[in-house]
Amino acid sequence: MQLFLLRISSFLILLCFLMSPQVRAQGTNSSAEVEALITVYREDLGSLNRTYTITCSPERVSRLQQFHQQTLQKLEALDFDKLSQSGKVDYIIFKRDLKQELDDLKTLEKDLVTLQPVFAFKDKILTFEKSRRKGEVLNPKETASLINSLKTDIQNTQKEIEKSAKLTSHLNRMASSLAENLQRRFQESYHFYEGYDPLFTWWVSKPFTDADSVLSNYVGFLSKRLSADNQAKDDGSGIIGNPIGREKLIEQLRFEMIPYTPDELVTIANREFAWCETEMKKASREMGFGDDWKKALEKVKNTYVEPGKQPELIYALAVEAIDFVEKNQLVTVPELAKETWHMRMMSPQRQLVSPFFLGGEDILISYPTNTMTHEAKLMSMRGNNPHFSRATVQHELIPGHHLQGFMNDRYRPYRSMFYTPFWIEGWSLYWEMLLWDKKFPRNAEDRVGMLFWRMHRCARIIFSLSYHLEKMTPQQCIDFLVDRVGHERANAEGEVRRSFTGGYGPLYQLAYMIGGLQFRALHKELVDSGKMTDKEFHDAILKENTLPVELVRAILTKQPLTKNFQTSWRFD
Repeated sequence: MQLFLLRISSFLILLCFLMSPQVRAQGTNSSAEVEALITVYREDLGSLNRTYTITCSPERVSRLQQFHQQTLQKLEALDFDKLSQSGKVDYIIFKRDLKQELDDLKTLEKDLVTLQPVFAFKDKILTFEKSRRKGEVLNPKETASLINSLKTDIQNTQKEIEKSAKLTSHLNRMASSLAENLQRRFQESYHFYEGYDPLFTWWVSKPFTDADSVLSNYVGFLSKRLSADNQAKDDGSGIIGNPIGREKLIEQLRFEMIPYTPDELVTIANREFAWCETEMKKASREMGFGDDWKKALEKVKNTYVEPGKQPELIYALAVEAIDFVEKNQLVTVPELAKETWHMRMMSPQRQLVSPFFLGGEDILISYPTNTMTHEAKLMSMRGNNPHFSRATVQHELIPGHHLQGFMNDRYRPYRSMFYTPFWIEGWSLYWEMLLWDKKFPRNAEDRVGMLFWRMHRCARIIFSLSYHLEKMTPQQCIDFLVDRVGHERANAEGEVRRSFTGGYGPLYQLAYMIGGLQFRALHKELVDSGKMTDKEFHDAILKENTLPVELVRAILTKQPLTKNFQTSWRFD
């Protein structure tokens, strides 16, 4: 009830604002109206997704298509030219997302038609679930008969599918996921009535148990087909992803407002990698290893602290980074942001996927526990040594992810819907670059630590794009990280596993360096030119919330915009 009252209160405040004389004087095309439309859209979409929960339901697809089309029509009815610069950006990014949602729903609709034979029995479950959603009083005997016949329908469907040709990897994965979703909704519908309606329970319990058992077998059958498909793709690494191909990569890059081809991005990565290697050799010479920078890297890895000492180190490094950005007037750090970050230790299981820090308001520290093998302990400590950590604590906390999240919660929070890793990860990686330029590293060992991560982000572009272009296998990606960047093998395996099976999008790993280069180019345009100070520049970005960096640039430079804006900014 409190949450409901809070939402009503927020809506009334927004409504009062929209009805104020100042806003009404601008007519019905004020920038606040775009924000209001986005706010209402987010809540309405959440309500629809919580109502229409069966993913393969044509009713759900149709309702969402109708909803997104109606919202797009409301947006396009606004007079774009009367909007403020910020309102125009909201219009452009919201229109982009609505059109993408409609395209995705059209693709889903086509895929469901292809998968119709796999779910030939689904209508009986959909009918049952829809009755439950409306709280209908069911005829127990008829419902028992319906569900009893479902058992035979599922068995017949499986027999037909066993004889049919194999699906593509994409459809195999989708079929398995849809079947699991369908079974969960079937079970929820039954348990809604079970026990509460005595006659329903008497009639339906046995038919349901039998049908659910057969459905479980079918879900398992589809899962085995997917597993067999995965085994055929296993190159020995045990890492099974889903390479999307060149066409999809370009499509997603355009969506993220990155007007480059995959090949051009790999060229940028190789250029940055070469710079890193040159700087690595300079640091290596200072450390007495000549041009053999991997020996210098080996020395740095072995500076790890003893077990139990890592949290103390992390705290000291975090305070050091905060002091540095404040002393150099680089960004405003609210006192509460400095007060409210926390440390937690990462579980051994999670370290298999994330061998290094994860961060935000909580920084998750990756360091070995007593349960790990001797080899795993050493690799974890070596990979999280003080010089490596010094280069990444600020990435996760301040001025990186924690400061980002703190400001995002307080300034234009409605824009969180436009989340993009090019802003999220690009911002933190940009700070690694800027701190290098501001002489943050104290000695050659610190420079090696910073350069290791910078090389790593270059490598992410190369191996992730090569994988999705099917030019590299997961095992080759692991070997690349070990041989070219100097990763510990277990850490390289964790990195590749995280990249392709950790729930990240295909562009996520390249977004670090590319987003960082975008912010760096914008810094050169506005700060190096003397138009803004460092602090003005960084504070302004944080108050715009998450957007494609090209649109951040449009706001800060007051670039003329049209309602049919197309990405074009070449930032390298």
